[in-house]
Amino acid sequence: MYGSAEITVSELNLTIADAIRKDQRLRNVTVKGEISGFKHHIASGHWYFSLKDAEASVSCVMFRQNTFRSQIRPKDGDSVAVTGYVDVYPRSGSCQLYVTGMRSAGLGDLYLRFEALKRRLDQEGLFDPARKKPLPMVPRKVAVVTSASGAAIHDILNVSGMRNPAIPIVVIPAAVQGAGAAEEIAEGIRKANRLPGVDVIIVGRGGGSPEDLWCFNEECVARAVAESRLPVVSGVGHEIDTSICDLAADVRASTPSNAAEIVFPDRKELEHRLNLIRTNLKRAGAEQIRTAEQRIAAFRIRLSALSPERRISGLSGRTELALARMSHAMNRRMENEKNRLRSDTDRLRRATERRLEQERIRLTAAAERLSALNPLGVLDRGYALVYAPENQMITSAKTAREKQELSIRFADGWVDVNRRESPNGRE
Repeated sequence: MYGSAEITVSELNLTIADAIRKDQRLRNVTVKGEISGFKHHIASGHWYFSLKDAEASVSCVMFRQNTFRSQIRPKDGDSVAVTGYVDVYPRSGSCQLYVTGMRSAGLGDLYLRFEALKRRLDQEGLFDPARKKPLPMVPRKVAVVTSASGAAIHDILNVSGMRNPAIPIVVIPAAVQGAGAAEEIAEGIRKANRLPGVDVIIVGRGGGSPEDLWCFNEECVARAVAESRLPVVSGVGHEIDTSICDLAADVRASTPSNAAEIVFPDRKELEHRLNLIRTNLKRAGAEQIRTAEQRIAAFRIRLSALSPERRISGLSGRTELALARMSHAMNRRMENEKNRLRSDTDRLRRATERRLEQERIRLTAAAERLSALNPLGVLDRGYALVYAPENQMITSAKTAREKQELSIRFADGWVDVNRRESPNGRE
């Protein structure tokens, strides 16, 4: 048994708190350090963070009434000088720096190192999107580089078991925090590239402070990721954490669980996609068969139309139709010609009759005129014509005296006269 009296945990914490509160040096202290693990509690408005240097860190809290007066909004990596007091939280016994004021003291060393390495590797092209390798749709085997006892491997196994337990996993243990962790991670990535059947690598760990995650910001890890022949998925910390490993990786996941969701395809989703592909293939095949059948039917119609028998039959039908049309046209033409001939004949007959009638009338008129002019016509009026024996018409008494015989024509006949001379000289 110890010589001192027994006390409770609560009494111990109160005793420590009293001792700290009695030290006036700790009642108003200014501390310079780098912000790490900054969290803003939305509901209460309080700020929770750690203040650290190269060798140590201290937990800090800044209550809402003090954050309202702060002229800066800190973030991880900021170098600040805070003013406050040290006290013990009796319930947990934790010693904290209660910050009442804060001012900027420049960027922190870790943040400057991070930005310098990021800028240099980016200039070398390690973060170029053209270098990113695509992930396999369904990996044959997955290598996981992480702590064998950390929360990350349990999250990855749980997610992969729910999504697709048939895909094997190879765990390559590596320290993910502290000295030498970066070299172990880089060697784990190189080892995964030598394993047969592995076609994708997951690198990562669960959440933590920037110091805890710093091994993923080392240059050796970034180069191992960039030199990997296999695609690398980086799932480091929480969604708000971004490491050099994330930038160099082919795919950046927000958490280790998210990395498993990206790498391991959901079996039910795959089955659904396969069924959809099978349905689409069947539909496409049926459509191609239907199209081919339609083309064959069209070819058959064209071949049938081009066959000699069909062509001869068509020509025969066209010939018969042409002959029928020609016969019909000829009959119509002949009928038209007959009708026109009959019409012309009728017109000619009528014209001939009109002409004959006109000529008859003209001849009658001419006959009448001739009759009127006929010298024989005067015989009817008592005149007579005297002719010599030579049938020469005698037109004067002198000529009549010279002729012995004369013929006299009366209207009703001829009379021959033998002229003799009378005593008085008259005949």
